[in-house]
Parts: sequence; C-alpha cells; structure tokens
Amino acid sequence: MEGKTELTPRELVRATLEFRNTSGRVPRQQWTLPWATDHYGDAVAQIDRDFPPDIIGAPARLEKYPPVQGNPYEVGTFVDEWGCMFDNVAKGIIGEVKQPLVTQEDWSDAGRVHIPEELLTFDVNEVNAFCRGTDRFVLAGCCPRPFEQLQFIRTTEELYMDLMDPPPKLLEFLARMHDFYCRHVEKWAQTDVDGIQFIDDWGSQKSLLINPRLWDEIFRPMYQDYIDIAKKYGKKTFMHSDGYTLDLFPRLIDMGLDAINSQIFCMGVDKLAPFRGKITFWGEIDRQHMLPEGTLADIDAAVEEVYSKLWADGGCIAQCEFGAGAKAENVYRVYEKWARLREEDLAAGK
Repeated sequence: MEGKTELTPRELVRATLEFRNTSGRVPRQQWTLPWATDHYGDAVAQIDRDFPPDIIGAPARLEKYPPVQGNPYEVGTFVDEWGCMFDNVAKGIIGEVKQPLVTQEDWSDAGRVHIPEELLTFDVNEVNAFCRGTDRFVLAGCCPRPFEQLQFIRTTEELYMDLMDPPPKLLEFLARMHDFYCRHVEKWAQTDVDGIQFIDDWGSQKSLLINPRLWDEIFRPMYQDYIDIAKKYGKKTFMHSDGYTLDLFPRLIDMGLDAINSQIFCMGVDKLAPFRGKITFWGEIDRQHMLPEGTLADIDAAVEEVYSKLWADGGCIAQCEFGAGAKAENVYRVYEKWARLREEDLAAGK
C-alpha cells in the first residue's frame, strides 16, 4: 500500500484557501515585530524552528531606491517612500505622523508627495528564481494601502474632514496613487509569486472608521482593481485590516478576496461564523488582551473556538502577531495548539 503524499507548504496553503484541505495540517505564518526579536530573540528562533512558516515574502532588490531616510523601528525620525515623516519614541515599533505633508485643504500642494516609482524597478528574475527555489507559498513584495497612505500624507483628522467633501485635487492625487498601485500590483502579478496582498486598517474598536457608503464609493473600486489584476494572473489575494470590520466581510467576499487578516476577537468569532467557508481567516489570536495577558488555557480555548467555528476543510491560517507586550509562551502555544487540534481531528478521521 502506498504511503500518503504530504502536501508541500505551497499546496497546503492553496488547498486551505480553496476549502479542500481534508488531509493536511492548518498552514501557519508568524508575524514578528522587531520588538519581539529585541526582547525574546531565543523564543522567536524556537518558534521558527518548531513551526516554520508556510507563507513567506518575496525579495525585492531594486535598481533604483526611493529617498527613504532613517529606520521605521528605531527611535527618531523616519521618512517613508512617499515623503511622509514619522516620529518614533519607542524602539521596535512604528511611529506616528505628526505633521502633514499636504498642508492645504484644497490639496493644491499635493505635488510635494513623492510617488515612489522606484519600487517598480525590482528584479523580476530574482523574484522568479526565489519562487522556483522554495516550496512555500510566496506573497508579493507590493502592498497597496491607499487609505493609510492618505492619512500619512494628510494626518488622520484632516483626511476624515477632506473625505466628507473631497476637493478636486485630492481626487486627482488619489487617481495618481491608484494608478501607481495598479502598475505595481500588475508587475508583481506577472512574476511567479503565489499571492498579492494589500492592507488598510478600517475599524475602530466598535465600528468602521468611515461610513460604509463612502467606503463603497471611493475605496471599494480600488481594492476591486487589485483583486481583478491578481486574478487575471491566477494569484490569490490577501488583505489585512485591523479593528471592527464586520460590515466589510460581505463586500470583500463579493469582490472575490481569498483571505482576510482581521482582529476576529474584536468583532467576536460568533459574528464571523456566517462567513465560514466563504473566505479564509488569515489569523489571528487576540493580541490586545489574550497574547499579553492570557493564560495557556485561555490560548487553548481561543484556538479551539476559531477552529470549531471557522474551519471548513480550510478557511483558517494559524497566524498571530508577536508584538509589543505579548508573552513568548502564549505565542508559542498558539501554534502548538493549532497543530494538536488538527492532528487529533485527522487521527479521528474528521
């Protein structure tokens, strides 16, 4: 009798996204902030050894580099690819923008913003060679974030005001930004990567940050373009969005998104259960309270709840963020519990 062929990480992730993972383990991915490496370097290394990730990022060696200044995770000032200035008072985490790059209400000084065309000069051959040299699922090195980048450019408070009655020059700039993001996604989608990702934090603790109607009008068409470009080249699509984003789930499913990384415990697992089998929950376990304050029993219960209510022959990726305040033993337990649960089900023929 022939032995069962084990899926490669790439095959495992794809099967999970397509709800046909009937015989493999739950795929995993660890998000590690520099804070964790600085404070718990040995624990981070142990997690990587015992639970190696199935999802990794592609390299992006550029022919030309944008005029970035500083380090986003060091104390001091960091200037990003667009020219936005971040002030950071704590090592290992990202700072905040205090001063807007665009200062005029009519966005007449939007020309100050640097569109980072340099990011389009990445080495395609190197990316393809990297993908051929690994059996893991590879995410592209592009990551559109129009809503957040607009906040970095204008500051959050001012942008909210601008969006209530968008001045023409804001819309003109948004079109330029979106054109850049589309070209960036298209070039990456033509490589051998397996998936495209984009991010934007859309939720507060209890609701969306803007009216869903405004989201539908301005931002949904942009995300739809990123998804459509990726699908044109056979790539899977991943989105990250923090906060209470329950209203977005039906929309994102309708748009064809494959996987969403969200704060599922902020919304409540029960409220997300109706979407089981319709989208993959790309993590996570609560990093606000559970990872920094919970017991090992709390971690076990949290993973069990996610698995029992959201797994459907796929639809879950064991992911959590090892960030500021998290206990190393809790992060390790997340992956240990995911592995144990799946092994028990497979042994029972489930």
